[in-house]
Amino acid sequence: MARHPEYQYLDLLEHLLEKGDRRIDRTGVGTLSMFGTMMRFDLSDGTFPVYTTKRVYWKTAVKEMLWFLTGQTNIQSLLRENVRIWTDWPLDKYRKATDEAISQDEFESRILSDDEFALKWGDLGPVYGKQWRHWLDANGNEHDQIADVIQTLKTNPASRRMLFHAWNVGELDRMALHPCHMTYQFYASEMASGEGSGSRGKLSLLVGQRSCDLGLGNAFNICQQAALLYMVAQQVDMTPGELIWVGGDVHLYLNHIEMAKTLLSREPRPFPKLRLARRPDSIDGYRIEDFQVTGYNPHPPLEAPVAV
Repeated sequence: MARHPEYQYLDLLEHLLEKGDRRIDRTGVGTLSMFGTMMRFDLSDGTFPVYTTKRVYWKTAVKEMLWFLTGQTNIQSLLRENVRIWTDWPLDKYRKATDEAISQDEFESRILSDDEFALKWGDLGPVYGKQWRHWLDANGNEHDQIADVIQTLKTNPASRRMLFHAWNVGELDRMALHPCHMTYQFYASEMASGEGSGSRGKLSLLVGQRSCDLGLGNAFNICQQAALLYMVAQQVDMTPGELIWVGGDVHLYLNHIEMAKTLLSREPRPFPKLRLARRPDSIDGYRIEDFQVTGYNPHPPLEAPVAV
């Protein structure tokens, strides 16, 4: 019997606990760190790689991916979808700038109710969505990297240039957080065998991530990147192949160690399946209701703090 693919994740946690390089990081929390690793997930049978050793709120992760695809950079639209995972950074900035001891709930309420306040304090700078959909070159021309990739997949699927990335050196200093998952590269295979089957072949995605919070962030990253692969494959009449994830500095925060030990004590359960309920006219048309996930039966959730 094949080994459950979630063990790739658990093996990384175990390696960090046993052999991780202990270091003080940007946040001051401290980490156990390693450099350079890979995980592979086969999606060709409808598998949706949502980890099962703790409950992953996959809808929140997919909503974040849909937000990236809009090209927006303000947390107001995220909060309207009840997604709070980006609030920590602008909240921290606001508290330091004003010395106001405002709670997260109060801050989010003001962002939602006051457009002027949201414009000033809710923007994250030119983060992922801006770079993916509205990259500005030196001549002031705007580039929609996502649209370019989809067009190339439709017209020249054997290209080795089907990628987009977010590491815009000239704009890093204006971002609330430097891009962690930086490079997304697509690869089409079995194109000839797809003839007559309604599919133009299999589509795989390799994601390069310079920095990975293994305890909290990785579970979100994997399932939202799988969701992106499903969407793009549908838009170009291909079937999903492999999601391949490559991590650079992969780390476990010191205040996540007990959570990691609990995860390692649990047995993975079968991954759920994903079906897209409809096919929108473009990559811009997907909604969270389109993601029909079945068979997700995880272990109970585990809470852990975010390092800002």
